[in-house]
Amino acid sequence: MSSVYSPDREYHIAMRQGDVGKYVILPGDPKRCAKIAEHFENAQLVADNREYVTYTGYLDGVKVSVTSTGIGGPSASIAMEELVHLGADTFIRVGTSGGMALDVEGGDLVIANGAIRAEGTSKEYVPIEFPAVANIDIVNALVQAAKNLKKKYHVGVVECKDSYYGQHEPEKKPVSYELLNRWDAWCRAGAKASEMESAALFIVASVLNVRCGTVLLCCGNQERRKLKMEDHIVHDTEEAITCAIEALRILIKQDQNQ
Repeated sequence: MSSVYSPDREYHIAMRQGDVGKYVILPGDPKRCAKIAEHFENAQLVADNREYVTYTGYLDGVKVSVTSTGIGGPSASIAMEELVHLGADTFIRVGTSGGMALDVEGGDLVIANGAIRAEGTSKEYVPIEFPAVANIDIVNALVQAAKNLKKKYHVGVVECKDSYYGQHEPEKKPVSYELLNRWDAWCRAGAKASEMESAALFIVASVLNVRCGTVLLCCGNQERRKLKMEDHIVHDTEEAITCAIEALRILIKQDQNQ
């Protein structure tokens, strides 16, 4: 483990060749890495620098890693870029979200097949007309994992933004007219949940020709709350984590059989 900058280490994630597996789980919260690493065999902390904490271990005999990305697209894109430099090519984001569709309740899993690019990072990679879509093999693996584990899940588009409080306190912002109208449009169009990283990750993965998918815990649903509907509040990410782990097992087996 090291946070010392050196020529043989990636500048932000502070790792060198051999430190990570080709399969990487990407939580936002650095504190979630140790929890995820408990699902690995022989997991070791290999780096802790800035918002980037990495553990590497094994899953079914294959080297795998977990690296935190911090909050938002800029830091997430840095993590993916540098992990790809080190040989990683399959990524599953595990995170939290707020429900938007009324049938998405607290405690449910949301598997993103695409993301609304309402953030800025992806625009520095490709024009806005290029869609942010998840890798189909990872989407299918996450769906199969959720079914295997008998978890309630939803598949669909998630909205990604740069301002958390732009979502939760839009009325206080000078551009409230835009924030409220766009939010209403996304809800009416069928967006499942809101979060902050998947759009950037999907776009960077497309540009770098690697695979990326997302599974999210729905922590609660403000749209249900507005309508005085029951709104469960859930913060334990274990079910999203176990879904990602099961999906990695599926992907590893599929890749070995190709």
